[in-house]
Amino acid sequence: MSAPTSSFIRVTVLSALLSSAGLSECASAQTASTTPEAPRIEQARVEQIISTLANDDMRGRSAFSADAVRAAEYLAGEFAAAGLKSPEGADGYLQWFSVPTPTRRAANVGGNGGASASEQGLVNVVGMIPGRRSDEYVLFSAHYDHIGIREPVAGDSIANGANDNASGTTAVVMLGRYFAERGTPERTLLFAAFTAEERGGFGSRYYSTQLDPDQIVAMFNIEMIGKPAVQGPNTAWITGFEQSSFGLILQEAVTGTEYEFYPDPYPDQRLFYRSDNATLARSGVPAHSISTTPIDVDQDYHQVTDHVETLDLEHLTNTIRAIAMGAETIVSGAATPTRVDLPDGN
Repeated sequence: MSAPTSSFIRVTVLSALLSSAGLSECASAQTASTTPEAPRIEQARVEQIISTLANDDMRGRSAFSADAVRAAEYLAGEFAAAGLKSPEGADGYLQWFSVPTPTRRAANVGGNGGASASEQGLVNVVGMIPGRRSDEYVLFSAHYDHIGIREPVAGDSIANGANDNASGTTAVVMLGRYFAERGTPERTLLFAAFTAEERGGFGSRYYSTQLDPDQIVAMFNIEMIGKPAVQGPNTAWITGFEQSSFGLILQEAVTGTEYEFYPDPYPDQRLFYRSDNATLARSGVPAHSISTTPIDVDQDYHQVTDHVETLDLEHLTNTIRAIAMGAETIVSGAATPTRVDLPDGN
């Protein structure tokens, strides 16, 4: 998750949306007397993936570095092993693109220096499961980059980013594997591990230009799910909850289970606008981030102490199961979240 900006604007709560929410579509998909079976997500595999991404060998996965490319190549292998299809335009799941990087050119004869722009390469990791509806997409995403090498603290200079955001990236891989094993879905499923969220959201911004936002039914952006939320284990919060019926649909889908989704408890931090969901949300997509970390008191956020050992892997695994279960009616086409309509300036 990127660092906060200095201006905070409290999002207006749309009470009418919370009361209507369009849940009639998904009500028939699950009765109160039926408890859905927890999705099969193996904790051992979760631990293996997150431990690889957050290993010292990845050197903090900073965007614009060879370390990030190494992480991307590892994730491409995981997407392939999960049975995902590489989308058109990607090179073996790798979506390469360039962004201009300001540089200082040498002074000319007259002694005047100036700014020029060079290009630096970045890479997202993308996959898909084609569905019966080829023009309706459900996107699962997370950023895989972190902040790289920092000033040493007790001899440790690598900001491993286990929670931020190897945890969310691991969830995307596991969700891809889970849905691929289930066969052809009703809606087409997209999976993306974005680069450079920590450097301005370049990865998600580029990815969004490759899609028609009107065809994206929902975006599940997953951020920092390695630590239990303030309301306890097996709970997760959703940013911008009141902006669409997305959160209410997830709540309905897990009714009667051990899992719970609830609104972002930190509205003053404007988290809805600080992660990779923001670009598509501004285009009207029900694009929300799902998180569990108590961000206001987390001592490891953007620190070299963000190690796998600080995480609750059982909680992480259960959160992935909850997201899989919460997505069920959206993936199946039984429920469709209302669109986001943000006021100008957000």
